[in-house]
Amino acid sequence: MKKSLALCFAFSMSVVFFYAQSDKEKASGTVDKNTIESHIRFLSDDLLEGREAGTKGNKIAASYLASQLQKYGAKPVSENGSYYQKFQLQQSKPPSYVELSLKNMEYPLTANFKMPAIDHSGNAVFLGYGSEEDFKDADVSGKTVVVLAGSSEDPSPNGMFRNRSKKMQLAQENGAQGLIELVDFDESFWTRVKHFVSAGTKIREESNATDESTFFHTWVNTHKYNPDFKKGEVMLFSVKSDGQSKKYLDTQNVVGVLEGSDPELKNEYVIYSAHYDHVGIGQPNAEGDSIYNGARDNNIGVTAVLSMLENLSQYPTKRSALFIWFTAEEKGLLGSKYYADNPLIPLHEVSYCFNTDGGGYNDTSLATIIGLERTSAEALIVEGAGAFGLKAIGDPAPEQGLFDRSDNVSFAKKGIPAPTYSTGFDSFDEEIMKYYHQADDEADSLDYDYLLKFYQGYVYSGRLIANTPDKLFWNAGDKYEEAGKALYGMK
Repeated sequence: MKKSLALCFAFSMSVVFFYAQSDKEKASGTVDKNTIESHIRFLSDDLLEGREAGTKGNKIAASYLASQLQKYGAKPVSENGSYYQKFQLQQSKPPSYVELSLKNMEYPLTANFKMPAIDHSGNAVFLGYGSEEDFKDADVSGKTVVVLAGSSEDPSPNGMFRNRSKKMQLAQENGAQGLIELVDFDESFWTRVKHFVSAGTKIREESNATDESTFFHTWVNTHKYNPDFKKGEVMLFSVKSDGQSKKYLDTQNVVGVLEGSDPELKNEYVIYSAHYDHVGIGQPNAEGDSIYNGARDNNIGVTAVLSMLENLSQYPTKRSALFIWFTAEEKGLLGSKYYADNPLIPLHEVSYCFNTDGGGYNDTSLATIIGLERTSAEALIVEGAGAFGLKAIGDPAPEQGLFDRSDNVSFAKKGIPAPTYSTGFDSFDEEIMKYYHQADDEADSLDYDYLLKFYQGYVYSGRLIANTPDKLFWNAGDKYEEAGKALYGMK
């Protein structure tokens, strides 16, 4: 009898202790340095060959993540009962040759977003930066449109990438045969840009298979040529190419869910996300290493979500947890875009997206949160990081447009509050660039004592977000506020 009473008392005390533990204690209790290091070392191993989307190494990483979901009791949410959300990528390989001239002058430095097999000559018209106003009243039907890349407000490389799709749309809507954007890059930067552009990877759609359009879209590097075109000028033009070739790649997001503990709030979901792909095999470094293992970008982020998974499997939060590891982020945020357009949980049931991504760190006293001040979770995230000795700061380089360059933006565009929790950096200095998309980004180069605090702060912040009784939302005036109001039916 006494033994039974003692057992009952011990059980009662364990239940009391379980519920009496604070979110901070629960966060620190499950994050273990050996565990996080083992995750990062496996995912950064040469066996995975840099985890490029569509490759065997990428699939090995996906299998590892799916096994972790199963290990910790997360349930699949796909219709077929798999942890994979499968889709295909269409990859365009660059033409073997492109011969392009304007006003009878050859411009050999091209990077092609869209280049079919073509042999065409005719007229081209120069339209400045190619804004809507520039296209207004311009006769471009049947002509090639030549514009400056970027915009008058933002001529930076980021501005060039942000504006290119709109310019192509305007050119096509107005009946143009092609679009040439003029850039001015030095040789080193041009080599990197050309490699990225020429990859030409996008989500495969049914219409892609029958796309016989002769419309072309290319960047032309004028660094050594100094063209002097005047707005509205019509000039002779010719282009000849064997065109891009296409192949299709199978890839997958990895998705699982843990149900929340609150009878009402469990119907809301917090997304914990990171991309698990990297850039694969590339130019060898001085030691001859050509495998880009991406320990920082983004095995650090992948492991943050794994840490959250392990924690919530033991200590569920009031809201349910949706874990997503995205593929093809390095191809242009394609995995997160595919999920946001084809959600496995209705988006209006998602209350927050807590993404994590990063290219490196240069200050181990910080956690850098891109979008920290943009949502009402700011104080919770500051508290979460601060509890483990890290100062949470916002975007230190807004001119880089980082908020719109990670997977969080795929959800922000739909209206879901979505910052990105990153390792500590206060500028893009040599320490960051030493590892960013470089073969030297290896597991051995990481500071695991710092990462222990970083993951504890991420998990604690995530718990605070998932347990708050408050409705988290964009701060007033944010560019995604209206999208959020539409998604959640708010006035």
